[in-house]
Amino acid sequence: MDIQIKDLIDRLADGHSLSIDEWIRLIEEKYDTTYLYEKAVAVREKYYGKEVFIRGLIEISNYCKNNCTYCGIRRDNNAVDRYRLTDDLILECVDNGYDLGFRTFVLQGGEDLSFDTNRVEALVKTIKSKYSDCAVTLSLGEKDYDDYLRWFEAGADRYLLRHETADCDHYAKLHPKEMDFYNRMRCLQDLMKIGYQVGCGFMVGSPYQTTECLAKDMQFIQNFNPHMIGIGPFISHKDTPFSEFENGTLEMTLKMIALLRLTCRKALIPATTALGTVAPDGRERGLMVGANVVMPNLSPTNVRDKYSLYDNKICTGEEAAECVNCLKRRVESVGYKIVVSRGDSKVNG
Repeated sequence: MDIQIKDLIDRLADGHSLSIDEWIRLIEEKYDTTYLYEKAVAVREKYYGKEVFIRGLIEISNYCKNNCTYCGIRRDNNAVDRYRLTDDLILECVDNGYDLGFRTFVLQGGEDLSFDTNRVEALVKTIKSKYSDCAVTLSLGEKDYDDYLRWFEAGADRYLLRHETADCDHYAKLHPKEMDFYNRMRCLQDLMKIGYQVGCGFMVGSPYQTTECLAKDMQFIQNFNPHMIGIGPFISHKDTPFSEFENGTLEMTLKMIALLRLTCRKALIPATTALGTVAPDGRERGLMVGANVVMPNLSPTNVRDKYSLYDNKICTGEEAAECVNCLKRRVESVGYKIVVSRGDSKVNG
């Protein structure tokens, strides 16, 4: 390995910041990643040992008021078979998940105006009153400060909102004109100020993304210091304007996971479904380079293929229990173990 590349990895592991040019070199240059991955795994195991946390993902609606260019459930995609879960069905998914050992539930959906502030607040209160030992994570897009505050006061613990890109011009190429880069950043700052455990993230290999875009992502994340970081390869959807763009690669995504582990040593980093979509062993390989979270799907099996952000999404036909048992075996096959725990972030802890 080039001595300068090794020095950059060591500096990162020691908590130092890098310049944009240094980040570009570390991301773009081709080198043997063995040393990088070893350092990332050592950091992951220092703070989290061999434990892998599971999150019960409940995709509550595929209606969305937004028209993001890359997304399969974008507003103008008339080919989508739309659905929204009833409150009773959402709570049934939570009950099933609790019995399976889940202690974190992620309510994720498009920006569906049917799930207004009052409705989400009531759902959070119901879940927390029944399962006080569990964490509730929301991933419902851009909202006003007061909405976020009410949900937090109702008992929501975490909020996931991918920033998508830290480059303003790149953001404009991925989103319609009515969506604003600075409002997305405002939302993330509001969530952090309120007291949520906050997750951000980006797609690797998204259309028009440059190495400088990724370098800006890394600088932003290091400065923001989120509790969770969700990244995955860009995967195109046939019914979007980006249908003909190449997908992001497994190799670059693994490299970015390892770099993120060194950048934010105590953060929770999932091995995402998208990783498992681009490669059969993608999630296991994510765990082997520094990730420590997996997110099985607890949504009813008849709607999983309808929540199609990208093509060929995996794991749409299995019952939740089958999916969890399968994941346990796969996680154990690479030397880790799924634990029954809320799995809180150690950032600021």
